[in-house]
Amino acid sequence: MDESTVRQRDWLAYVGPFQFPWGQPGSRRVVGIASSLASSGYHVVVASGEEGPRAISTLEGVDGPGSVSYLGLGETSSAGGSLLARAVHFAVRLGRRTVDWLDAQPVRPSHVVVYGGAAQYMLHLRRWCRRNGVPLLADVVEWYDPRHLRGGFLGPLHLSSESAMRYFYPRCAGIIAISSYLEGYYRGLGTKVVRIPPTLDVRTLRVGPAVRRQAADLSLVYFGTPGRKDLLGAMVRAVDRIERQGAAIELHIYGPTTTQVRDLAGLERLPKGVDVRGRLAQQEMPQALREADFSVILRRPERFAQAGFPTKFCESLANGTPVIANLTSDLGDYLRHGVEGLVCDGWSETELAEVLHAALELAPAQRDAMRGAARAQALESFDYRGYAPQLSALLEAARP
Repeated sequence: MDESTVRQRDWLAYVGPFQFPWGQPGSRRVVGIASSLASSGYHVVVASGEEGPRAISTLEGVDGPGSVSYLGLGETSSAGGSLLARAVHFAVRLGRRTVDWLDAQPVRPSHVVVYGGAAQYMLHLRRWCRRNGVPLLADVVEWYDPRHLRGGFLGPLHLSSESAMRYFYPRCAGIIAISSYLEGYYRGLGTKVVRIPPTLDVRTLRVGPAVRRQAADLSLVYFGTPGRKDLLGAMVRAVDRIERQGAAIELHIYGPTTTQVRDLAGLERLPKGVDVRGRLAQQEMPQALREADFSVILRRPERFAQAGFPTKFCESLANGTPVIANLTSDLGDYLRHGVEGLVCDGWSETELAEVLHAALELAPAQRDAMRGAARAQALESFDYRGYAPQLSALLEAARP
């Protein structure tokens, strides 16, 4: 959709200080929701936090009568390099470029959907929407643990996040919640809510036979920036334990550095089978997934894990790669032990090692069956087209 189309048609703004269409797990979230809306006939313009493109560009391959276009407003890069400049930008200016852009449009959007930005961004955006009579909806995908944020419990990041979660989001015209935990919280406050897990274009994703190239008895893959969310250290130690017992097992890690992995595992030397490959472009992830027997996700069942939903879980199943995971958030709705993957009863290295032993004993036919079941589950549960009616109903209910 070009700029003349925005001037002539009813359109929806999807805004926030995120990268688009690639670069972050949040990027995939926004692509999925925007594609669902386009499938319902909405013309969505995504205004991201990146510097560009400055002119509206069209996202190709979206199925439906609507469209998805995007541009960058530079919200995330306008703070400058110094710590003081970034702090001032976060506290005062974050969101101003977005409302200036909205003001500059000759036709107001029918709705504004916000992803991220916390309290400062929401303050500017809520004022604009109230002043212009445009319903504001929030796409809420996580509830941060203060231990995971710089400054901790009393730090500005946590205080801003809590203000958004508890004050700004409940006052929106509607909530798109990524998990049943968040759905229940906002529904309990009387807010209109629809629950949408991470979605992607599963239907047109071509998945052929497994392309496993490793010689090991079992090949695992991990993607992400673990921080304190994913228990990557326990994964590495479980592989070390299995390896010491004589099994040939490989864990390919994409994201953190070797030093970070070694520190998380508390080991001076990584096990032979642990292969740290660094960062990988999001577009290259499917190939790496298909080369593995399983992807692995291990998290403590704390609030942050229950409120969120790992995008990489959906991407793994969509590519026909079964998952080994303990059940946090709503994973239990999609992961059945021995069907789409293997369920770990806990989140310790001991419990994971037990599951890895079970994976080593699977016959090739069983692994192939899991691949097929994983793909089938993704087609049923994570294709963006399946959530178009629910999102359309929420937006129509939010109209003044």
